[in-house]
Amino acid sequence: MSSLKKTPIRDDAYWMGKAIREAAKAAARDEVPIGAVIVRDGAVIGRGHNLREGSNDPSAHAEMIAIRQAARRSANWRLTGATLYVTLEPCLMCMGAIILARLERVVFGCYDPKGGAAGSLYDLSADPRLNHQVRLSPGVCQEECGTMLSDFFRDLRRRKKAKATPALFIDERKVPPEP
Repeated sequence: MSSLKKTPIRDDAYWMGKAIREAAKAAARDEVPIGAVIVRDGAVIGRGHNLREGSNDPSAHAEMIAIRQAARRSANWRLTGATLYVTLEPCLMCMGAIILARLERVVFGCYDPKGGAAGSLYDLSADPRLNHQVRLSPGVCQEECGTMLSDFFRDLRRRKKAKATPALFIDERKVPPEP
């Protein structure tokens, strides 16, 4: 019998699971369920989830929060050698921060056809005019990430519709009695 301890394999799906848990925290706060974690040397150094609505801050995206936390914990704004796991393709603002932070790699769940800057509308990751390029790994846990977002927006539309539809109110005092 070997006395070697088995260590769990921590692949992209494992770390994306942590980002999905962050997204669930956003959903619990009625925020768009997007979550992010930054990993370096097998450890999470930054995490975040959307907080735009609650903080009234347009920059409070999951990626931005995770990048700020990782930079503080590292005591360095350069996050070289780190990978960002995020449930939705980053937007222009977040891709700009990713490039400026020198993140090595971005792994994301599903594409964002309305605002993505890592292949959907734009692809800043490999633009040779920029001083840093980022490797992309799209589609990790894509179905779970997409379903979480779809469910959230379907529920949001349902709630808005219910709120906008006036309830039928009958004033019993004005209804004539039946003969």
